[in-house]
Amino acid sequence: MHVGHLLTRAALRYPDRVAWIEGEVRIDYRAAEARVNGLANSLLASGLRPGERVGLLGANCYQAIETILAPMKAGMAVVPMNMRLHPEEHAFILNDSECAALVYGAEFADHVASVRDRLPSVRRFIRVGGSGPDIEYERFLAGASGAPPPVEPRPEDLAWLFYTSGTTGKPKGAMLTHRNLLAMEATFLVETNPAAETDVLLHAAPITHGSGLAMFHHIARGAAQTCLPTRRFDPVAVFETIERRSVTTIELLPTMIIMLLAAPERVRYSLKSLHTILYGGSPMPVEKLREAIAAFGPVFVQIYGLGEAPQTITTLPRGEHVGERLASAGRPTTNTMVRIQDEEWRPLPVGSTGEIAVRGDIVMAGYWKRPDATADAMRDGWFRTGDIGCLDADGYLYISDRKKEMIISGGSNIYPREVEEVIYRHPAVHEAAVIGVPDATWGEAIKALVVLKPGLRATEAEIIEHCRAHIASYKKPKSVEFRESLPKSGYGKILKRELRDPYWAGQERKV
Repeated sequence: MHVGHLLTRAALRYPDRVAWIEGEVRIDYRAAEARVNGLANSLLASGLRPGERVGLLGANCYQAIETILAPMKAGMAVVPMNMRLHPEEHAFILNDSECAALVYGAEFADHVASVRDRLPSVRRFIRVGGSGPDIEYERFLAGASGAPPPVEPRPEDLAWLFYTSGTTGKPKGAMLTHRNLLAMEATFLVETNPAAETDVLLHAAPITHGSGLAMFHHIARGAAQTCLPTRRFDPVAVFETIERRSVTTIELLPTMIIMLLAAPERVRYSLKSLHTILYGGSPMPVEKLREAIAAFGPVFVQIYGLGEAPQTITTLPRGEHVGERLASAGRPTTNTMVRIQDEEWRPLPVGSTGEIAVRGDIVMAGYWKRPDATADAMRDGWFRTGDIGCLDADGYLYISDRKKEMIISGGSNIYPREVEEVIYRHPAVHEAAVIGVPDATWGEAIKALVVLKPGLRATEAEIIEHCRAHIASYKKPKSVEFRESLPKSGYGKILKRELRDPYWAGQERKV
């Protein structure tokens, strides 16, 4: 069994159902299968071999969906890249993964041209749209056979090489095999998001990340998929597309949900078709989650995963978005084991706080060309996530923070998320991030960076007093700085390192 078979099977079962929707373009499953097979066969005919890698750089579009699937059908692996990275960062990923081909959107032509003479492994450049020296995507497909390629990938073969964000150095490639992706797909269908053939999945977040991973179980069910370009997240475009396309399902980061909540245009659109908002990728403030449920209804499904163990480590289904469970990431999925462990990999008892570790078929095969990093992160099938949390007596996982973001002040461990949750409960707060900054007495002092809602006001003293009223005094911020915005990654996560670095510049220690 391999990932490409999902599309082949869907084309047999639902040949006339729409697979891709974009503008006025409608491509049914019969045609989608032929196009993906054509791209796979063209890659092989151009000299690429099974086992090689194909890079993907571009905004969301149906050609990008096809580019994710085709290498997998040809026994190759896809390397989707965050389009908001610098050209030098893309060059690093392409060289590190030794990509043999690159499919890129025409809007990145200058971007690619600036580094192409430093990409020795890339033998074939394929351009989606526009004009230029490289062969255009549709011409590359023209005349290719729509029959399945003469390759039969194995479950253990590399399918998706996912590069981490590189917040602690150069990004590492997490090797996701066909078995990993099929295990994720099956878990989605069984208990996370049992898609139906009548569903319409909207890719408003980058398909090179979590939203793209949601495509597989929708393909398995013959559901339709439509895309929004992701150069900039546009709440109005999301609302308009949901109404116009009768979108049923969307996967978003918490920051995106907060942006939807803040958009006054929401009331102008009918969102009645929407039955599922999958969310994950970073902590969702409980107060904002309550607001979102009130605004959009009981449509939320939380998923916890990492690039190294995608999407379905734990899930919190719609019916469990109540009471204290709103603060949890749900319970481990059927085929996944989760434990809390100490620094020596020893399991900790229920209720203890420690590092979250996961085991199961969704866990990556290892880091690409990094046996040292693999050995550090994996032991006896367990993968250490770098997240701190605890499991309660009922098996619900509560995530405190990233291990590297924990603040140690006066010998006490302080988890920024706990403080942020309290700050978000202040009625004037739109976004917040809590970091540790140097302090001569305590080692680190707690600092809050806050973005206020338009037209509302708050003072530093008010925010500090608000925290004092809800958490232990030693956890309250020592200082509060108000900002117009907070820096975010290309995937919408708040960049804590970028916030911290200016305060630690010139310090001998960084924590």
